[in-house]
Amino acid sequence: MHVPLRLRLTVAFAIAMAILLVALGTFVYVRVSSDLLASVDAGLRSRAEVILDAAGSVDARTVVSAEGKLIDPDEAFAQVLDASGGIVEASSAVSDMPLLSATEARSVVDPTFITRQLDPADDPVRLLVVAVDGSPGEVVVVGATLGDVIEATQQLLLGMGTVGPLGLLVMAVSGWLLAGAALRPVEQMRREAAAVSASEPGRRLPVPGTGDELARLATTLNSMLDRLQEALEREHRFVDDASHELRTPLATLRAEIDLALARSRDAGELVSALRSAQDDVIRLQRLADDLLLLARTRGGSIPIRRTETSLAALTELSVRTVAGQASDAGVTIEIDAPDETVTVDPDRIEQALRNLLENAIRHARPGSVVRLAAERRDGFTRFVVTDRGPGFRPDLLARAFEPFTRGDVETTGPVGAGLGLSIVRAVAEAHGGSATAENTPDGARVTLAVRDRRGASMP
Repeated sequence: MHVPLRLRLTVAFAIAMAILLVALGTFVYVRVSSDLLASVDAGLRSRAEVILDAAGSVDARTVVSAEGKLIDPDEAFAQVLDASGGIVEASSAVSDMPLLSATEARSVVDPTFITRQLDPADDPVRLLVVAVDGSPGEVVVVGATLGDVIEATQQLLLGMGTVGPLGLLVMAVSGWLLAGAALRPVEQMRREAAAVSASEPGRRLPVPGTGDELARLATTLNSMLDRLQEALEREHRFVDDASHELRTPLATLRAEIDLALARSRDAGELVSALRSAQDDVIRLQRLADDLLLLARTRGGSIPIRRTETSLAALTELSVRTVAGQASDAGVTIEIDAPDETVTVDPDRIEQALRNLLENAIRHARPGSVVRLAAERRDGFTRFVVTDRGPGFRPDLLARAFEPFTRGDVETTGPVGAGLGLSIVRAVAEAHGGSATAENTPDGARVTLAVRDRRGASMP
């Protein structure tokens, strides 16, 4: 069964206060009882001293029997006992029988306090037994009833038994109200969080002005909602751009097929149409592969298979795959790579380098040189592609590696068709590295840095 947090806090507060009240009541009861008994003992000492002083100068019997002057027969009494336990003198209230046995009287050396029940129908009494100096075996016994002490402690228990539960009830209600006040900002945040939806992604939680843990929690949750909204908007842009990218080649492919079927054509015209359609299919296939790769990176790092690969052979293979495009654009590609062995995923690296080279060729000036350099340093392998072109537009440079970032080809520089540099960054991060882009005085430069793990197994 679910118990509300407010109720749990109130019950815990009430239990803690109950324990505290019981402990405090016990302390007060024990302390008051001890003080009352100490007061009775002090009175008994005083009476015993008076009787002993009288025993040294006059007959103690006269003092003991002087009722109304020293001894109140209803509240206090006294006896003088000889060595055989017989009564030498006693106040009227206890004149019938000795308060102590002969054995108890003879065993007294120091002043001794005794509490006992003389009559089951009466209250217990408190006795003080003191030996009389100069009279071996003779003792003075003074006593007082504990009725007042018992009555006072019973009144104290009654008061605590009445006030304690009322106080506990008041504190429990106060705890309930206090818990409600403390949890009110949490409830407001809960209601606001429930109202946040895809139709209102900009709604945020109210931040209490207290500056405490709840305020920091609300601020943290709002930051999380900002990130979620940003991710949601990025997903929407990705889907929209992907739809646009797929729509264009599909429309072109359908138009070419419709045109080829519109009238009878000879074999040469059909071959030309099929080749054009084949180019569109290849473009669609590459776009689908890139989209699939990016989709896999959104759930984590893309899988890679590291093998020992020649750095020079890897760069030369990447250049060969774009040689035709470079020739058509009138661009020359230069390679500067040492003949060393690196441990990377050659297929992924070749894919990233191909994208970098295609972007550089697309935006390089005709007759210029695109340079591909590679080096190993500090545990990383760095591939640097430099072109001579307009460079990155400043407002696009910071997000050049985001999917579908592109602009006017003549002014934006090598930002590609929208997915190329995103693939580069995904490959770099899968290898534990990074990708950066910057402008140079003559064009643009993109760096792909991957961690080189010699002999590493597949992640």
